[in-house]
Amino acid sequence: MKMSELLYLHGRPSVSGVIRATADDFRVTEDLGYQPDGEGEQLLVRLRKTGCNTRFVADALARYLKIPAREVSFAGMKDRHAVTEQTFCLRLPGKEMPDMSGFELEGCEILQVSRHKRKIRTGALAGNAFSLILRDISDRQAAEQRLALIAEAGAVNYFGEQRFGRDGHNLTMVTQWACGEITVRDRNKRSLLLSAARSAMFNQVTSARLAAQGDLQTLMCGDCVQLTGRGSWFVVKDDEREDVQERVCRHELRLTAPLAGRGDAGPQEDAKRFEQQILDQKPGLCALLCKEKTDAARRAMLVVPKNMHWQWQDDATLKLDFWLPAGSFATSVVRELLLQGGVIEDIAE
Repeated sequence: MKMSELLYLHGRPSVSGVIRATADDFRVTEDLGYQPDGEGEQLLVRLRKTGCNTRFVADALARYLKIPAREVSFAGMKDRHAVTEQTFCLRLPGKEMPDMSGFELEGCEILQVSRHKRKIRTGALAGNAFSLILRDISDRQAAEQRLALIAEAGAVNYFGEQRFGRDGHNLTMVTQWACGEITVRDRNKRSLLLSAARSAMFNQVTSARLAAQGDLQTLMCGDCVQLTGRGSWFVVKDDEREDVQERVCRHELRLTAPLAGRGDAGPQEDAKRFEQQILDQKPGLCALLCKEKTDAARRAMLVVPKNMHWQWQDDATLKLDFWLPAGSFATSVVRELLLQGGVIEDIAE
């Protein structure tokens, strides 16, 4: 299912505009949720980058410090066409701090270097703060109304189209892989393709749920819910349903959809049947995820931006700021606001 076919939480926008006319229009600041320990075998390098993708910078840091690329980790990918701040973690035993003053990479500026005890792992961040400039907005009044809706009720927590590659190439490749038409040997590429597969199925289930119920806050029997901002989830029992429904409406809990894989996906009864009938449409991809030992997980279907505020620079130019939890996409929030032109390729997790 293409992004254009996915439903909107507030209906299809009537406003058009341009996101990310330049890299400076899209600023991302990674929020790890903690400060470095100041000691330990891990070296944390926080930098600001423009025009570089995350893996490219990680490899450059490894070469500079003469360590294997596998010894460099980061919490999430940040895209090339933006101004982003993020922290790279390099395993570097020893008490001496390396001299990073000689590190040079076009578009990169080191902001902080410190020691830390624990390795940064994928997904191990609190979230990301975004500061966006949206241009050529066609209707200021309609945009204001839409902004108020998003600030209050949120947006669908879709994986952005950038997860699927240019023109959906990642989905094409993972489908070919599942059918045995190609072999994928590179570990990073395999991970990327598997992620694209389960992201697409999550989007499809979430859109179908929105179509069936008209919102993402009405419980089904056997639903799995997640404490807002947390990764753990639980199945709602019949005697808990009324209380849980109230907590969902207060945004304390979120309804979830599956990230397909091996093991129990979580839901029971009506919710399980609803999800399974959609996942069953992709038997090859589901089988591949199980074969590759990708564990099933859950993801919230709704995201409500925090600290959302905006300012008009003129009648057609808007500065929009907000914070999203780890794994949520700024472009999915902006998708609820306006029909977009410009470069849309952010990856922020």
